[in-house]
Amino acid sequence: MKSLIKMQDLFAAEQSHEPLAARLRPHDLEHFYGQKHLLATGKLLRKAIDENRLHSMIFWGPPGVGKTTLARLIAAQCDVHFVILSAVFSGVKEVRAAMQQAQFNRQQSETQTLLFVDEIHRFNKAQQDAFLPYVEDGTVIFIGATTENPSFEVNNALLSRARVYVLKSLSDNELVEILEHAIVSGELLVDEQQISAEAQQLEQISVAADGDARRALNLLEYAVAMLDTPILSSESVAQVIHGQVKRYDKGGDIFYDQISAFHKSVRGSSPEGALYWYARMLDAGCDPLYVARRLCAIASEDIGNADPRALQITVNAWDVFQRLGPAEGERAIAHAAVYCACAPKSNAIEIAFNAAKQLVQNTGSLEVPPHLRNAPTKLMAELGYGDEYRYAHNEANAYAAGENYLPAEIQDATFYQPTEYGLEVKIKARLEYLKSLDQQAAQKRYR
Repeated sequence: MKSLIKMQDLFAAEQSHEPLAARLRPHDLEHFYGQKHLLATGKLLRKAIDENRLHSMIFWGPPGVGKTTLARLIAAQCDVHFVILSAVFSGVKEVRAAMQQAQFNRQQSETQTLLFVDEIHRFNKAQQDAFLPYVEDGTVIFIGATTENPSFEVNNALLSRARVYVLKSLSDNELVEILEHAIVSGELLVDEQQISAEAQQLEQISVAADGDARRALNLLEYAVAMLDTPILSSESVAQVIHGQVKRYDKGGDIFYDQISAFHKSVRGSSPEGALYWYARMLDAGCDPLYVARRLCAIASEDIGNADPRALQITVNAWDVFQRLGPAEGERAIAHAAVYCACAPKSNAIEIAFNAAKQLVQNTGSLEVPPHLRNAPTKLMAELGYGDEYRYAHNEANAYAAGENYLPAEIQDATFYQPTEYGLEVKIKARLEYLKSLDQQAAQKRYR
């Protein structure tokens, strides 16, 4: 009897150490916060759950938005056997055992099994293939959860058999509602009294949680653990939210989404957008030199000859960062970002270069015209290398009107078409003038 009491005490102790987020996990869809775009009345996923017509799914979303909880709620509402596997801890043995159990349930009691695989992206392609036969024949209803883009991380064969549902970060208001629920739940007590908190404090925690319900509840629990009285203090909130890092997955979707937003802000001539996304990336720990390198690419790709100074300014910002460090260097990169955003835009160089590369691929290794070749030896001179070459500086306007600098087969090709923006206005006028000289030279040649 004493041993039984000890076991019960141990079980209670383990429960008391369960994180607040786990203790407050909702038991029905009505108390599930967020994802209204999927779970509101009439939405596809909600209808499938309400009508008990489940299908295989992939839940794709950031941490703390309810992927695991939603899978549990689906299993409970549809009265199916729930099996959870984590790709971090599970291997072939665990997968095989889960499939055997699902087959047994199906044969003996006609009970369906919902197999939830957390972090499915951590299974390699071959391991993901192991699920295919059981998904195909209906042995399991498969739900995979991932924080990574399933287009790249989930096997195509498995992806084609599952519908992808995108779960979104929770809004600040939704996180505040969750925190308010936590306070009145009775799970957070100080001296056996329910705590109280001001709205501003909960808003601060929700902002620091950055769309993650689990993080919000953890922060609240940490703040309460510091209290001596059942009143949430601003000091405890400030301590727990200090240094909270925003969601940012270097090399992942969030990283590329933000650098894409930065690039498009600069291209779209929005200094506000450029500064905001640059600050967001810095706040999340992005290497500033990555942004500096991207700015160099932008200066060439999106600004080009409309303002050639942009490329030099971006290189200078990169150099300042390396010479002076982050304190001064981050500002220099911001300087370059604003300059590039405000500069006139032209992608004429990008178009011209791509056209030249495509023509090279299409036409092969055309010979260099003899007049453009060097003749450093007597033999090469005797072969006519360099004959009839016209030295531009010796001609009027320092331009050899009518001269051709391309292989004869493509001598009329045109790549570069300057725009009407920035310095390219003058470049365009210059090229049109030179073209008129070529036309005059051609007319003289054919008289």
